[in-house]
Amino acid sequence: MNLPLALAFLFFIGSVFGWCLELFYRRFFSAANPERKWINPGFCVGPYLPLYGSGLCILFLLAMLEDNFAVKNPTARKILLFVIMAICMTVIEYIAGIISLKVFNLRLWDYRNQWGNIQGIICPKFSLAWAILGAAYYFLVHPHIIGALEWLSKNLAFSFFIGLFYGVFIIDVAYSSQIVIKIRKFAAENDVIVRYENLKAHIRSFHDANKLKSHFFLATLSERSLNEHLHDIREKLEKRSPKIGGSK
Repeated sequence: MNLPLALAFLFFIGSVFGWCLELFYRRFFSAANPERKWINPGFCVGPYLPLYGSGLCILFLLAMLEDNFAVKNPTARKILLFVIMAICMTVIEYIAGIISLKVFNLRLWDYRNQWGNIQGIICPKFSLAWAILGAAYYFLVHPHIIGALEWLSKNLAFSFFIGLFYGVFIIDVAYSSQIVIKIRKFAAENDVIVRYENLKAHIRSFHDANKLKSHFFLATLSERSLNEHLHDIREKLEKRSPKIGGSK
């Protein structure tokens, strides 16, 4: 099996699956979306979340290392594996969240109303969710993935498809980065933190009120400039403090 190609495939699958998962969670379950509207989650424009892609690669590598754990009891070894999976995913989530807050003054998700949260970025509830997802991956996906990866890695057509995905992904990241840079400049000038979902929701509401076309994927594309929309919601934005976020 070609490991780099396998990880490239897993990143692609994890990113797309994670986007679908977040899409339905935010539509039907998230308290932050009382209007129950469809929201394009995440930093990128396209239907993928790199956090989940990175996570799936980590879950795959950890599952491959299970036999090396110094625990003889099979049940205890699996429990240890799921705990390690949850810790690794929580660490990835924290790193991504803290970078978005400290570097870009941007809050991509918000756990500040969750018990035991740290800076609104991670919390026990979602660490438990990572453990459950890790277990689901281990029992439902991992037993079948090795054979599939071996077959896919030997097909040139598949390699071309993966290359196409990454080409689109790189263009998307470059485009999305330009938007984030504009948001970062506004946030730094006004000493605030911008919650990306709130900004998208405001732009959508503006379009609805003025009977303008809304864009699901290009959610920040508007007749007005991004700065004008940011100024509209400036009073509602989170004030930046020495300790970003904080538990409630």
